[in-house]
Amino acid sequence: MKKTILQITTALALLTAAGAAQAADCKITVGLVMELTGPAGEYGQAGAKSVEMAFRDINDAGGVRGCDLATDTRDSQSQGNIAVDAATQLVQVKKVPVIIGGIISSVSIPILTSVTAPAKIVQVSPASSSPTLTALGRDGKTNGIFFRTITSDALQGVAAAKYAIDKGFKKLSVIHVNNDFGVNMVAEFSRAYKALGGTIVSDTPYNEKQSSYASEVTAAMAGEPDGLYLVSTPVDGATIARTWISQGGVQKFLLNDGMNSPDFIESVGADYLKDAYGTSSGTSPTASTEYFTKNYKEFSGIEPSNPAADRSYDAGAIVGLAIAIAGSEEPAKIKDAMYKAVDPAGTPIYAGKDEFAKALGLIKDGKPIRYEGVIGPVAFDKYGDITGPFRLWKIVDGKVTTDGEMTTDDVNALQAKLQ
Repeated sequence: MKKTILQITTALALLTAAGAAQAADCKITVGLVMELTGPAGEYGQAGAKSVEMAFRDINDAGGVRGCDLATDTRDSQSQGNIAVDAATQLVQVKKVPVIIGGIISSVSIPILTSVTAPAKIVQVSPASSSPTLTALGRDGKTNGIFFRTITSDALQGVAAAKYAIDKGFKKLSVIHVNNDFGVNMVAEFSRAYKALGGTIVSDTPYNEKQSSYASEVTAAMAGEPDGLYLVSTPVDGATIARTWISQGGVQKFLLNDGMNSPDFIESVGADYLKDAYGTSSGTSPTASTEYFTKNYKEFSGIEPSNPAADRSYDAGAIVGLAIAIAGSEEPAKIKDAMYKAVDPAGTPIYAGKDEFAKALGLIKDGKPIRYEGVIGPVAFDKYGDITGPFRLWKIVDGKVTTDGEMTTDDVNALQAKLQ
């Protein structure tokens, strides 16, 4: 009898150990389609690292239902067709329940329309700001599965126009990337800028990855502008800015959010950017902001000021918490849980291992949570959009420095006044 009991006890111990090992080894894989190379490579590299850091923090807090969150990361090369192929493989072959990405709108939109919306797989973009994404939702073409952790350019264009007027830009030439992001950004900016009394003397689109932009710069210099509004990415933007300067263009620039980049500044030269100003989707600082700013560079080797870094961490955190709330990897449940991860009635939760452990405990008990992230508290509307403040910045001694802020209320009030 003693021998039998000992055998049973030993067997149970082995089964328990095996179960624990299996739990530790299990993974829930989320697909990442990021611009690791190409014109937006600087953003995608930061975005991927941020999501990995958020997943690490959740895993250190105990994981989701005893499983670790993991990423399967694919490089879109900043091209929509390559992004679609990558997302298709992740959804159809790897059966991921969520896609995070892309960073730029010209990558996110084709993923949404060709892959995630038809498959009803949740997609979260950390940094795609095109108003087209809202329009697709409004037209019923997204199946309600798209979310983003950045404000729409419909709002940023208004903020940029007001900032331009305040900084003395009365006559602007515009050079912008000829894609959905650039076209929509400039359209929203132009509407507001003209209404505020500004004049656009030329509007010149360009196609990416050209070896020279001399013809575009020549066209933009017509009309003797007092500054250049450059809507671009760091690599192409630097080439355009250098050409503008070399051809005698006035050294006064207005820049979009993606040009908030050390690489852009270094490539152009800080001495030529003493009158360079820009706007970015802003933050309402929280304990998450402090945590991220303190820990991100050690984890990633990348500065936390990278435009895509902060909101990519939040995208990863919200996705991870939503999967925990959903209680499964069923996409429809995860879609509903995205709203529950930022429930205004929930207990505030911030970034980091300890806070995520608190969140996972509340979720297990069936209690609501409100993740207040690195960019501040957000709430998704029915199209997956958020609202938020805008950071006004300038380049001082080769570094991007905050020059002010337009609150959400400020932007909404100005938008209403211009309509």
